[in-house]
Amino acid sequence: MHKGKGMKFVGDSRISAERKPNIPKDYSEYPGRTEAFWPNFLLKEWLVGAVFLVGFLSLTLAHPSPLEGVADPTDAAYIPLPDWYFLFLYELLKYEFASGPWTIMGILVLPGLAFGALLLAPFLDNGPGRRPHQRPIAVGMMLLGLTAVMWLTYESAAHVDWEARAEANKPIPTAEVEIDQDHSGYAVYENSCMSCHGTDLQGGAAGPALIGTEYSAEEIATIAVEGIGTMPADQFQGTDEELEQLVDFINTVNEEAE
Repeated sequence: MHKGKGMKFVGDSRISAERKPNIPKDYSEYPGRTEAFWPNFLLKEWLVGAVFLVGFLSLTLAHPSPLEGVADPTDAAYIPLPDWYFLFLYELLKYEFASGPWTIMGILVLPGLAFGALLLAPFLDNGPGRRPHQRPIAVGMMLLGLTAVMWLTYESAAHVDWEARAEANKPIPTAEVEIDQDHSGYAVYENSCMSCHGTDLQGGAAGPALIGTEYSAEEIATIAVEGIGTMPADQFQGTDEELEQLVDFINTVNEEAE
């Protein structure tokens, strides 16, 4: 290298000056045995994935999943079900050999053996062939697992009316009304009922909505004093005049909601 205007740089002779095009190797001498990962193999994977994705999205548009209402931890009668992709495990627990005293078989042993076998399948059948008949162990285990999951899922879903279940568990729509806080019964409601039935009578975790009820004035007064269902007695602590004001306030709100 010389200093000055005639400065020259000498390149490393170990680096080729010619740039090679980014072309995959020629695998024609191995017909049917291997192929270039990019773009041949990866393009096939993308095409298969795109077909399944479009099919799945079309299915969700044609048959949307029925949604239930907001979870209510106080509803002891509600029977929860797992998501659809866990229904096969839910169905497995209904069989005699996987329930009762054998529950450990249904929740740990059988699923563990099944998923463990699928993980070991490539190592148990590691021949050079790629066609299904050349890998009988891996293909057989895969088909057995797929058939079992599909059958158990179908058996579990066939006994549940999903649309009726979703409809039954939807929250009851209530009308939005303006609460008259100047009403004489509002202060009584605030002291005795608001903690369970909400500030706008729309209900809460501890009590149902009071808007839309079909109780008469006498029935509301009786319920406030004696309770009903899970509501204990003596929730209302006040005079008879305050009880009348409370009943009139609830009825007034319901009349406005109508």
